[in-house]
Amino acid sequence: MIDEELDDTESQEEQELFEHFRFEITGGTKPVRIDKYLSNTIQNASRSKIQNAIDAESVLVNEKPTKASYKIKPGDNISVVFPHPPKDTTIVPENIPLNIVYEDDDVLIVNKVAGMVVHPGYNNVSGTLVNALAYHFKDLPFATENNIRPGLVHRIDKNTSGLLVIAKNEFAMTFLAKQFFDHSIKRSYLALVWGDFEENEGTVTGFIGRSNYDRRVFKMYEDEEKGKWSVTHYKVLERLHYVTLIECRLETGRTHQIRVHMKDIGHPIFGDETYGGDRVVKGTTFSKYKQFIDNCFDICQRQALHARSLGFIHPKTKKEIYFETELPNDMQAVLEKWRGYHKNVLSKEEE
Repeated sequence: MIDEELDDTESQEEQELFEHFRFEITGGTKPVRIDKYLSNTIQNASRSKIQNAIDAESVLVNEKPTKASYKIKPGDNISVVFPHPPKDTTIVPENIPLNIVYEDDDVLIVNKVAGMVVHPGYNNVSGTLVNALAYHFKDLPFATENNIRPGLVHRIDKNTSGLLVIAKNEFAMTFLAKQFFDHSIKRSYLALVWGDFEENEGTVTGFIGRSNYDRRVFKMYEDEEKGKWSVTHYKVLERLHYVTLIECRLETGRTHQIRVHMKDIGHPIFGDETYGGDRVVKGTTFSKYKQFIDNCFDICQRQALHARSLGFIHPKTKKEIYFETELPNDMQAVLEKWRGYHKNVLSKEEE
């Protein structure tokens, strides 16, 4: 008898792309090799895929890495993490320029521009990061005609800029997916949010799920049956009167997580039209102030959110590598506008 639980995180409620299987071996199960057991038990799991997972220490027996030759026995608790790319879609290679921060035989670090969708989907069949990868890296094993494997182990929103790691082979995908599952990937974002904070740092937690009124929007719930657990740590970097620049560090990777968390605590991200940041949330009623805000919205025509840094253990060297990128021009320009406004307000207060 097998007790199986599957967390299919390919769904739109996840930014991290992996699938997790759990098995509890109960009485009456014959002692067979674990690689054979898993290939017979998990649908479409080839022996090579399972071996890659074992080599990446993504197959655990009683919370410890195992070998392919291990023979299962009653009482064993087995955990398996596979990389899980989006559903197969016809990918048309497109010559779209990419800002490549780093590349070796195993991983690729891309600094995604705001406005680019990561993977084709409804209403976004072209112009995506995957279309660009299929063109620039057409010889990679995950980009063959009959097996679209774009190397994705996570993604960021269309109108969020910043760093993404792309796996260049099956082992790297499995190795990185395990780190996302273990929450050991180090990620930080810079966000310009409405309002000032009483504290210098804090943590937002709760269950994130889809809204009952608009399936494109996510919200916080107290009931775990309505959402998935999420954790964001934030730190104030710069106070600019009616807005604040903060750093956010993720423990989990739910869709729209930072955007939902900031709205929930009363600090929607500046310019975020989905979560109430595209209007005057804090400030005065003077027409000059309203014009100033409109000018800021014209400069940064999206949510002011940037995936600044990314750190992880390299699949081959097993050493930690870390990458950081500067703010894009639109966010930098808006920050300078707010710094000027803040300086002007302070000078008037001193008069």
